[in-house]
Amino acid sequence: MKSIVRHEKELKEAVLIRKSVYATPNAPAPTRPVIFNPDLCIGCNACVEDCQMDVFIPNPEKGEPPIILYPDECWYGGCCVAMCPEPGAIRLNHPLMQRVRWKRKKTGEHSRV
Repeated sequence: MKSIVRHEKELKEAVLIRKSVYATPNAPAPTRPVIFNPDLCIGCNACVEDCQMDVFIPNPEKGEPPIILYPDECWYGGCCVAMCPEPGAIRLNHPLMQRVRWKRKKTGEHSRV
């Protein structure tokens, strides 16, 4: 019983000593699901609140784009882009295999989104 109490006391002391909390992102995927334009993003965190998969966390620096913590969890639903108050501040970056491809009948030109 004494060892448990001593362990809890040491744990509390360790927590009090450490003043910072660190969030470690998943290992980077080959693509980023979302691309922020830092010139347009106002750091309102509307995308953080609307993301159904909790891909983002707020940036600790005010006015900066959110941090993409779990890029592999993104379902590319687009709610983060739709709810952003600044047009063009955030855009989806679909994986290459999920991008739509078509051929124009008149010119024969191939296009991708």
